[in-house]
Amino acid sequence: MEVKVKKQILDRYEKSSDGSLIIDVAARRVEDLYENFDKSAPYHRKDLDGDLVAYITGCVREIGQRDFVVRFSIEHQLSLELMAMVRDGMHAFFMYQKELEYIAMKKMVRTSSFLLVTGILILGVSLRVNHLLALSGEVSFLNRFFAEGLTIVAWVSIWEGLATFLLNWAPYLFRTRLFQRIALAPVLFRFAGEQAESVS
Repeated sequence: MEVKVKKQILDRYEKSSDGSLIIDVAARRVEDLYENFDKSAPYHRKDLDGDLVAYITGCVREIGQRDFVVRFSIEHQLSLELMAMVRDGMHAFFMYQKELEYIAMKKMVRTSSFLLVTGILILGVSLRVNHLLALSGEVSFLNRFFAEGLTIVAWVSIWEGLATFLLNWAPYLFRTRLFQRIALAPVLFRFAGEQAESVS
């Protein structure tokens, strides 16, 4: 059943002559591919439109490890220079997204490591305090409360460190690889009136 569903998903995509899946993006103008807030920036430095980014990343998640190309279908012919700028912009934007994910992942690892090390140190102090209290033979309520509190804080810190790392590293790594795949994908263009690229 799962294989059948996967085939149905992949059948929604055209294929290029070399068998790569085509992620098709239709736009009236090349400007429609970009955010509107920075109209003065050159195309290779502009941020891509948020809906476009969500669409492309969603398609790449959907097709899995299959090879793919991104094809922009534009109404008006573009110059070779402008097509090169769009390609460079795609590469730069998704490599930037990859770097942001990598930085966030490193920050998460640092936070997890800090919590884990802190928890281990506090646990060591807690064990030492409990040992000294046991040797004294006379333990007040406040001393016992302090010692038990240290133990609880230690285990909470250790658990937070482990949970943060175990739950978050895989999604960060997945998104990093996802953005790199998109950044390195070939970018094709098709214009109104042109014949579609041969498909299989």
